[in-house]
Amino acid sequence: MKLKNKAAIGVLILAAIIIIAVGVDWILILRKAHGTFENYYAFRGCTRLISKTDDAGYCKLASGRIIKIVKFKNKWYLDGDLPCGFLCF
Repeated sequence: MKLKNKAAIGVLILAAIIIIAVGVDWILILRKAHGTFENYYAFRGCTRLISKTDDAGYCKLASGRIIKIVKFKNKWYLDGDLPCGFLCF
């Protein structure tokens, strides 16, 4: 096998490893973010808590926008951004 082919295969393997590592890291970050209200609050970039109940909360972003965070199947999500889409209701 020529040196160029070995180098190309090496680059492809390295790229695949990097893509897999980034994907796994992102999955772990999302799993942690959805785990608690406080984690999701920080993940979304909230700067001020407006109100919170056991299954929902409102917070203000740095832009001034107010968002609603809701609990769905024991995980926290942005209201309207649930994993089941329109099938949730």
